[in-house]
Amino acid sequence: MTRARLFDRLQALYPEASRRSLKQWLAGSRVRVNGDIVVRGEVDVDDRVDLGSPAPAACPPPLRLVHEDDDILVVDKPSGLLTIATEAERERTAYRLLRNWVSGRGDRASRLFIVHRLDRETSGLIVFAKSARTKQHLQAQFAERTAERVYVALAEGVVRQDEGSLVSRLVEDRALRVRIAEHGGGREAITRYRVLERRRATTLLELRLVTGRRAQIRAQLAAAGHPVAGDAQYGARTDPMRRLALHATRLAFLHPGAGRVSFESLPPPAFGRRS
Repeated sequence: MTRARLFDRLQALYPEASRRSLKQWLAGSRVRVNGDIVVRGEVDVDDRVDLGSPAPAACPPPLRLVHEDDDILVVDKPSGLLTIATEAERERTAYRLLRNWVSGRGDRASRLFIVHRLDRETSGLIVFAKSARTKQHLQAQFAERTAERVYVALAEGVVRQDEGSLVSRLVEDRALRVRIAEHGGGREAITRYRVLERRRATTLLELRLVTGRRAQIRAQLAAAGHPVAGDAQYGARTDPMRRLALHATRLAFLHPGAGRVSFESLPPPAFGRRS
């Protein structure tokens, strides 16, 4: 009986596929011979060779994969993990974990570019770009205020107005702490808020960023007398969740090839507990 290399059979079955694609299919356990996954070897002329669907993508813990395509990668970051490296921590970051994961899949063309970031203690959605062009495309929307970034926060105290805007100018002090500028200067910061639920001593808020300054929500809520629960750096006196009670719950923007896209991440269950 005539036998042939499995790779050669794949080339005959899928003449338009590149050699690189064929290797990725084999490495990704997508090729089945008579129903069994096979990654190398020979096949008989009568053997049935099929190409299965890609296996569900695993994401390096503690990150959760929300979406991936040829242009972007969207993940859900937990509280306690840096987005990018600092002088004190260079290894355990969302960017490093994802970069190593992407390069480890054997796709040499895949690269990751940082579009925006979340504070270490803030959880929720982050998008990374897979090309410099996509990075510029997304960052332009952030700068032009057309991208949508929505957060949920548990703020100390009872916020009386059902909705409103926090408008201020922010500066960084010598310790790199963001605060409200008292004598002019600084950078404009605008946040729209809406009360989701008033509790005995806290308020659950939905916050939409108009501008995207570092620590914007934390500094503005603290200045308004309602620091985010768990945010001792900005004057919070309670810590009901044993973490910063701030979560990036929605992210929407114009995808470079798929029109307007929107992603959502529900806040951790602790946000729903009464306090």
